[in-house]
Amino acid sequence: MRFVWAVVAFVLAAVLIGAGIAQRTFVGPDSQQTPVEIEEPAPFVLLDGDVLRTNPGVQTLIVRGQGDIFGSYGRTADMEAWLADSDYNHVTVDDDGGFAVEHVSAAEDADEADGGAGEDGEAATGRDPRGSDLWLDSFEKENRLVADNMQLPEGTSMLVAYDGTQDAPDDIVISWPLDTSTPLAGPLMVAGGIVLLIGLVLYVLGIRHQRRGRGPRRKGPGPLPATEPIDIAVLPPEERAAIEGPADTPTSAGPAPSADTPDTAIEDGEIVDPKENDSKTSMRAKSTARRRRLLTIPALGLTALLAAGCSADSWPQFGDASASPSPSPTVIAPENQKPPAVTESQAKRILKSVSDTVVEADTALDLDLASTRLAGPALAARTTEYALRTKLTDMAVPAAIPTDDVEVVLPEATDAWPRTVLMLAKSKGDDTEPPVVLMMTQADPWSNYKVSNMAEMSADAVFPDVAAAWLGTSLVPSDSAFLTLPPAELAPAFADVVDSGEKSEFYGLFDDLALNLATSITDSRQAVVKGLADKGAAKTSKAAFDMAPTTDEPISMTTLDSGAIVAVSLTDTETVTPVSSDVVIRFGDNAQAKALTGATESAKGVETTYEFQLFFSVPAQGSTEQIRLLAVHQDLLSVKVIK
Repeated sequence: MRFVWAVVAFVLAAVLIGAGIAQRTFVGPDSQQTPVEIEEPAPFVLLDGDVLRTNPGVQTLIVRGQGDIFGSYGRTADMEAWLADSDYNHVTVDDDGGFAVEHVSAAEDADEADGGAGEDGEAATGRDPRGSDLWLDSFEKENRLVADNMQLPEGTSMLVAYDGTQDAPDDIVISWPLDTSTPLAGPLMVAGGIVLLIGLVLYVLGIRHQRRGRGPRRKGPGPLPATEPIDIAVLPPEERAAIEGPADTPTSAGPAPSADTPDTAIEDGEIVDPKENDSKTSMRAKSTARRRRLLTIPALGLTALLAAGCSADSWPQFGDASASPSPSPTVIAPENQKPPAVTESQAKRILKSVSDTVVEADTALDLDLASTRLAGPALAARTTEYALRTKLTDMAVPAAIPTDDVEVVLPEATDAWPRTVLMLAKSKGDDTEPPVVLMMTQADPWSNYKVSNMAEMSADAVFPDVAAAWLGTSLVPSDSAFLTLPPAELAPAFADVVDSGEKSEFYGLFDDLALNLATSITDSRQAVVKGLADKGAAKTSKAAFDMAPTTDEPISMTTLDSGAIVAVSLTDTETVTPVSSDVVIRFGDNAQAKALTGATESAKGVETTYEFQLFFSVPAQGSTEQIRLLAVHQDLLSVKVIK
């Protein structure tokens, strides 16, 4: 019966293992691919996000062509704005769930495009999409571009092109994964291995039982008939001699066996030593156990091999065992809230590009390159910096904008242009480098972000609480009455504090850091006056000072406490003039004045202008808090000979 059950186990094991292997062998394709049919060529192909979400699962975009293929994704509205003055093919989903390709000509949207040529007046033809800050992400490959593991959310689209001059690739395929998991394959093969092991055990037990019970068994002789004693006296001498044997031979059955004489046994008609018999029995038992192990090892090996060859798709999944994330504070976006100008990762990528470009420009003293990433007061400071370093080669190169640790990303929530982003970044490797606060603005869809204001944050300054990067914030109008001071009045108020000191009506509005800065500016003025006196020029020349806001508009962004972070720029002008026409103002050891003016003296005087870039935290109207200075940066802006 054991053999019957062993055969049944072998058959069942073969069925289970075969079923498991068949599930993994005869799986269908692992992806579904749909091509995009492009009939009329154009420099760009815009694939609506709904096209990539036609089927569930992650999306893979496969583009084949000749040359460097560019792909990017971003907000649909932003991409349409960037393509407003270009020819492109727009791929959407039709009512039947298929792909519809519409050729859009630049002429159709020319009247609707807002500044379609960009701030530099660049023609629409041949606009290169590579390097634009508008994309959430981009990628480029030669001849074959594969963008996989994408999950584009609502409101985003994909752009495909070469360099904007030649027609975009038309061999475009979108792929989605298909479920090829076989959760029963692993359990079936393991169960088959276990049943196979059971069958082998039954088979071995059957053989053992058969060997123990197999024959033939030799039967002993039956009972002998009763005999009577023989009287050897009456027998002839020959027979009696044969029976009695030699005279010296004992007539008994023989000597008793000694202790050294081994016992014997009759087995199959042969006399066998019992000890030898025990040895043979032990050898048979060991041989049987060895054969059983040799049969068991392949079964265990087969089971382990089948289990090891199964991937995660071959096993049932019982839910995600990872730890549940802790809930974060709930922030409710206002109704009709616009999307943030940039995402946090996008802002960090832009900042890295800005920093690299400025470092390259600083090294090469390339003002044109610097102007691609700097504007306003920041560019004005670099203009003077490069002019000085051209003639004063021992001047240090300005410190790079840190990008290691971006602590704050505060984008403007808007879908229009210009767009503004505030950032706070610091260097991880050097604690002596102060954090940098900067404002950068994108003028239109075709322009990159440019830093307009940039200053170092004081160690004693406390940055206010601001909205999360995914939510964004809004700009504060320059004449807003909801702040302690309107942004347009902030720079003149601080200038009045510097010029008038405690007599200024705005003196009590600013915190100690701001007042300390005002005091340091005043002290530097007194140092200039004292320097003239030390040189004996106090009677022949006079110095005048004036601090005033620049023509650049302040940039203000709201904080969570209804206040605002305001970036302003001011100039502090120092004018030294002779008291009579007979006096000449000599520059002496002022190398910077000589380098910027190309002169060594002036008969009518010299005008030196310093620029201050300041960031303030301005509380809301009615608050008892003071206006706090966050960051400050000072540069020599110009030295001019008065004519």
